[in-house]
Amino acid sequence: MIERRPFDRLGGADHGWLNAKHHFSFAGYHDANRMGWGALRVWNDDTIAPQTGFPPHPHADMEIITYVREGAISHKDSLGNAGRTEAGDVQVMSAGSGITHAEYNRENVATRIFQIWIIPDENGQPPSWGARPFPKGERSGRFVALASGFKDDTEALPLRTDARVLGATLKAGESTEYALAPGRYAYLVPATGKVEVNGVQLDARDGAAIRNESVLKVTAREDAELVLVDTAA
Repeated sequence: MIERRPFDRLGGADHGWLNAKHHFSFAGYHDANRMGWGALRVWNDDTIAPQTGFPPHPHADMEIITYVREGAISHKDSLGNAGRTEAGDVQVMSAGSGITHAEYNRENVATRIFQIWIIPDENGQPPSWGARPFPKGERSGRFVALASGFKDDTEALPLRTDARVLGATLKAGESTEYALAPGRYAYLVPATGKVEVNGVQLDARDGAAIRNESVLKVTAREDAELVLVDTAA
């Protein structure tokens, strides 16, 4: 089962400094049929204007993954962590028992991110934050784990949930596959480009909610950059 969720039909809001599209219910957008997908709770497609951002605000008991598509995001939190995450790179904040953070676009160009929230396996754990680069050339033609709760994914940023966030880049005409274990939920978004997933066409920034597909065959119709989340129910 693959349900295409076209980008132009997503909920969202334009706040001037922030233009946000929501794949699932979030903030002022509510759709009872889109409260999450397995343990995946939020997938926001955010465009942040230059020299603006999210002032300090708290979170608890959520795994928050930021995938930077264009520009850069600057992070600062109540643990004393600070960092700048550039396009193609990823940061993970495990909110745990509670953390306050700010995320700003300090650049002179718009920053575009996917912000992904996944429900943790356990609540009340100590909060943490980390970031690392993931050169796009290293995920050419294949899915690479960017953040993961699986110990075998030693190069990925750690998650405290039974889930993976993966990235891939494909040239036009190129294909790759991903095996989806029984009972798992997957959600795929092309950050750029057009692709076909098991015969279903996706344009850039469309979502695909996937279940009961043992293998995902993804073929690029244009050069494409992909983000895939694989979670438990």
